[in-house]
Amino acid sequence: MLQPIRNMLFTILAAVLSFPSRAIAQTSDSSIVFTKYTISAPGINASFIPYGARLTNLYVNDKNGFPQDVVLGYDDGTAYLDDTETVHTYFGPVVGRYANRIMNGTFTVEGVTSHISENEHMGADTLHGGNVGYDQRNWTVVSANETTITFSLLDQGFEGFPGTIITYATYTVSEGPQWTSRLVSIPLDEPTPIMLANHVYWNLDAFANPSDLTVLNNTLYMPYAARYIETDNIEVPNGTIGIVNGTFLDFTSPKQIGRDIEQAVNACGLGCTGYDNAFILDRPRYSASEATDLSVLTMSSNVTGIQLDIRTNQHSLQIYTCDNLNGTIPVKKSQQHSTNGSTTYVPQYGCVVIETQQWIDGINNPQWGQGQYQIYTVDSEPAVVFAQYEFSIIGS
Repeated sequence: MLQPIRNMLFTILAAVLSFPSRAIAQTSDSSIVFTKYTISAPGINASFIPYGARLTNLYVNDKNGFPQDVVLGYDDGTAYLDDTETVHTYFGPVVGRYANRIMNGTFTVEGVTSHISENEHMGADTLHGGNVGYDQRNWTVVSANETTITFSLLDQGFEGFPGTIITYATYTVSEGPQWTSRLVSIPLDEPTPIMLANHVYWNLDAFANPSDLTVLNNTLYMPYAARYIETDNIEVPNGTIGIVNGTFLDFTSPKQIGRDIEQAVNACGLGCTGYDNAFILDRPRYSASEATDLSVLTMSSNVTGIQLDIRTNQHSLQIYTCDNLNGTIPVKKSQQHSTNGSTTYVPQYGCVVIETQQWIDGINNPQWGQGQYQIYTVDSEPAVVFAQYEFSIIGS
């Protein structure tokens, strides 16, 4: 079954290879990677750029029927390059080849040890794929229509990862309204770890409440997140699995994001207060471990009335409450609601990142038994990250 799929991929590689995937600094025509593509369906429209296969805008209607842009980013596509070279927020891209952190930038697969460029904490770990991850690559647009766009990336061993893989990122909007992301990666030669994620920054208030620009009053609910992965002071897993019950990490019942955040001291690294944690999804016993029929996360805003429900085949959710943003990045024009002409900036806790992914650094913690979900070969099924974001109005 896999061989015909692989043969089909090789037949289209020639087209992909004519637009080599690479870091933007190496791209001769930089305007191509910043070209915005917009797809739309009733009640929703979303825009993307090839630089990182990145979501730049996502509009859904609020409780009054007005469209609101509920994701963070920049108006000018080239600003994403400036961001990469300075604060490097990872606004909206696909991150990989391995999302999140790898201890010491090192792992061993089938007896072969690989060393990936360490780009965080003075060389102590690798974050989101290394110095030039998928977020900085020039993805190729291979197909686009009114409701769907597909990007491709040929990774020929970027950053020291073993082997070559090809990845397709297909984004679709549909009536609901909903946005569906499908990331499909296939190794073409060597065994390799693969763990991709969409790195979207959300603010369901759309910065429409000038008296509170944070997401702390948004309600978050993760009914199947009863466990989490414990980490050290630089947010690398220490091998221990924790229980959220009785802690500030418990979102198994709906609560406002800010209710317990003052207790989250060092939860996002030493000296940091806020959330940046990997929650394990333990679906109920009557549901398959990768079932996508259940909402694993619900988040809502009383300001706009917008509710977000996420369905995914992944086993973990990384939640980051923008603890390190400091009010220096302006929000997009679509999110400027000031009546006196002043500019609105993203404050600390002004957004939340939700990464649908597998267990962080599972490749270095074999005791967790996550190898089948993180190590892929030419004989295995493709690595597939399915995530569906459904929007509604609270109470509807």
